[in-house]
Amino acid sequence: MGCYDCCMRCLGGVPYTSLVATLLCFSGIALFCGCGHQALTETERLIETYFARNLQDYITLAYLIQYFQYIIYGLASFFFLYCIVLLAEGFYTTSATRQTFGEFRSTMCGRCLSSMFIVVTYVLAVLWLLVFAFSALPVYFCYNMDATCHTITVLTETPASINQLCIDARQYGLLPWNAMPGKACGMTLSTVCKTREFRMTYDLYIAAFAGAGITLLALVLWSIQLAVSRGSLSDQREREEEKSYTLYGKLLKDRGGSLFSPYAPHTPSSSSSLRN
Repeated sequence: MGCYDCCMRCLGGVPYTSLVATLLCFSGIALFCGCGHQALTETERLIETYFARNLQDYITLAYLIQYFQYIIYGLASFFFLYCIVLLAEGFYTTSATRQTFGEFRSTMCGRCLSSMFIVVTYVLAVLWLLVFAFSALPVYFCYNMDATCHTITVLTETPASINQLCIDARQYGLLPWNAMPGKACGMTLSTVCKTREFRMTYDLYIAAFAGAGITLLALVLWSIQLAVSRGSLSDQREREEEKSYTLYGKLLKDRGGSLFSPYAPHTPSSSSSLRN
């Protein structure tokens, strides 16, 4: 085999859909976990500085943020390992790889393993859809806050109406209703929106939301790829069985309707005579 044929064979064994899905998942998880972790830290700092004066008012929020950060660590580790497993699955199920290593995937264990990957990936896609929707909530909160600050900037000539424009963190469940002050109004809110902490938090939440969307797209691509691979394996198995039945029928026809072993039958009498 020449160098060109070897290169074409190697390129033919690359599962491009799985490779693209793996790169998308790595980038999406990196954005979601990295930016989400830092955004939660900046959110705690904003709440502590501008919306709550007593530690007991936001201690529950601080614990929740800490728990979410631990969950982010687990998600990053799980998806890193799962991406590697699915990429190996994609390499192994390509036609060129099956031609090289044989039809091991046509066994019952291989078919069950493929079905398990399809089910797990589909369940992950459904669950991640909820994560994607949940990650839109802090973006919505920051967007409302930024829009209110823009309105305050426009209405600077009427201070009376400016003081009525507020963002209440208690309405979003971030703080209990007895927290003081719990909200920021007027020029105080406008000052908060101009701080580096708020701008960084807003951008980080947008990046985390985009990362969740990219990860969801990767899971959908994987679900499609696994389903197509499973279908191609089933079709190939049916073709192999049909070919076997055709060959068996041809042999029966050539031998007059019955098949006989080319070796002489082994009987006890013949064996004893040979020993004598």
